[in-house]
Amino acid sequence: MDQLKSQIKPFDISKWEVKEEWGEVRANKGAPGVDGQSIGEFEKDLKNNLYKVWNRMSSGS
Repeated sequence: MDQLKSQIKPFDISKWEVKEEWGEVRANKGAPGVDGQSIGEFEKDLKNNLYKVWNRMSSGS
């Protein structure tokens, strides 16, 4: 597992890009992810959830 973690690369992505892509997913009525969370559930805490997505992508975690 540690070897896999060391191979994960961060993305150079802005918060604005994450928000824009969220708009695309929402417009497509995207399906729940592996965690089963619906768009409606994600939107209940949208600002925090988008930050978490950005943070994980930009840090490579």
